Amino acid sequence: MKMKMLSAAFRHLTAAALAVLFTTTAHASPDDVSKPLLVIGASFANGKTPFNDAGVAPLGGVSVGLGSYLSLGDALVKNPRLPGYVINEAQAGATSFDRVGCNPGPACVFGNWKSYDRQLMQAAARVTVPGAGTLLAKYVVISLGNDCLHSDAFGVPQSQATPCSYNDMKAYVDRLIAVGRHATDLGLTPIYDIYPAYDSLNLPFAAQAFGLNWIIDRSSYNQLRDLHRTRIPAMLPNAVMLDIWSSYQNIGDGLHPDPRTTRRAAELIAWYIGRPH
Repeated sequence: MKMKMLSAAFRHLTAAALAVLFTTTAHASPDDVSKPLLVIGASFANGKTPFNDAGVAPLGGVSVGLGSYLSLGDALVKNPRLPGYVINEAQAGATSFDRVGCNPGPACVFGNWKSYDRQLMQAAARVTVPGAGTLLAKYVVISLGNDCLHSDAFGVPQSQATPCSYNDMKAYVDRLIAVGRHATDLGLTPIYDIYPAYDSLNLPFAAQAFGLNWIIDRSSYNQLRDLHRTRIPAMLPNAVMLDIWSSYQNIGDGLHPDPRTTRRAAELIAWYIGRPH
């Protein structure tokens, strides 16, 4: 009976929802809708690059689309199924590890990005009752990073960066798993997204648009995508994985999602959080 109800709900959410992929051991309830939602990640989750205390930022502090961009975090704030209580610590350009900005180079002195674990700790601190240590959030969205995607994602000058091997990709995915385990230890349920299909992007164009020496090729991208979407559920059975980017259009830069795509992604997350059991 439950499977029939879920199938009907998927049909109601349009064809995009048919691509949602769940692990089966995480449990949501309508009561979770009223709780703050934590978000960590990179530019899919937040279009703004971070400034440090000295006013220095990677890429000069630019935001995706020069401000004309709807990130997943912003779309979750606006989603009518949710109350808008979103704590977004994601940083455009971030990787799963702490990293300095090296573009345009040649030295790496252009600000820095925070690792996913540091983002998680900051987000958790904002919803923890002082003194009591009680965490008021239920879910954390752990969105896709820049790791292994391009030559400016390693914290070294682009001229020194080389494409990731399979073991490098596995190490990246394992860092995401470690963050998910940390979230679970805090009492949170991690929600992961899945990479959009390669043909939904135009990565060669993105490399030109963003001044990159190289960008991941089709074969390596698909290898990374498959590793990410299979290894995380296998290693974190209590996590949730949603294929929120299944119907994907980019904004014209070859990489970032357009507003309709992002709103649909936020809707799928909101639907999962609020669905009855």
